[in-house]
Formats: sequence, structure tokens, C-alpha cells
Amino acid sequence: MIRNRTHLAVAAALVASLAVVGCKKKEEPAVTPPVASEPAPMPAPAPMAATASVTGVDLGTAVGPDMKVTAPATTFKPTDTIFAAVATSTSDPMATVASKLGAKWSYQDGQTVNEETVDANLTGMGVTNFKISKPDGFPTGKYKLEVMLDGTVVQSREFEVK
Repeated sequence: MIRNRTHLAVAAALVASLAVVGCKKKEEPAVTPPVASEPAPMPAPAPMAATASVTGVDLGTAVGPDMKVTAPATTFKPTDTIFAAVATSTSDPMATVASKLGAKWSYQDGQTVNEETVDANLTGMGVTNFKISKPDGFPTGKYKLEVMLDGTVVQSREFEVK
């Protein structure tokens, strides 16, 4: 009997131990928040190729050493030499941009008087000159100059011969 009680006591202790262990709340592993990291830097944009643009067009009868028109005009005599000073600039003042710069001079009915295109290596700010003349004189009337950059008309000027 004593043995039964001992066995019974050991069995009860074992069951109680199991019950305590079984009822013990399992500890959840601690969740660590993700470490905040700086976002990866954006890759640098690819360098854009420099571009050229026409910034102005002046008409006159003379140009100075800087190739700019010295006395702008919109009315000319039939025997005048007419200059067009085409001001250009590049988006990167240190880069050279190979371009085609052109001038188309036309009479009031659309008849082409003269058309010229030059290959230009443009760097920073600059001026390119175009001119027309006719020793026996231009017919009186209205004229138009169209300035082209790489084949596209970018500016125009109207003038008159009286």
C-alpha cells in the first residue's frame, strides 16, 4: 500500500509538472522592427547633349567687328546690302554643337530671292551673318527672312524695300 501511495504521489507530481509545463504560455520570439535604412541613391541622369538655339535676328545695312548689326532697320533702299545678324547660344557654354544655320529671303509673292545654309560649330553665345544685295536694285515691296536651325524655321523677320 505504501508503494501504491508512493507511486500515486509520484504520478500526481508528474501529472502536475506536465500540467504546469503544458499550461505555461509559450514565449513568442521577439519581433525586431526592420532597421530603417536610407533609400538607395537614384542613379545620376545621363548627361544631356548640348543643344543650340537662335536667340535673336536683327536686320540692317552694316555690321560691326562683333558681327552685330550696327543700325537695325526694317525699311531699305533698293540698292542697299541687307545684313541679317543671327544670334545663337548653346545650352552648355563649354560644348560645341554642330548645326546647320540657314537663311531664306523671299519676296512678297513667296518668290525666293536667296537661300543659304552654313555648317556652324556653335559654342556659347555667338552671331552668324547672312546678307543679300542686288547692284541693279531690289524691286520695291515687302520681303521676308526665315532663319532656320537644322532645317526648321525658328524665327522670321519682315522688311520692306522702298
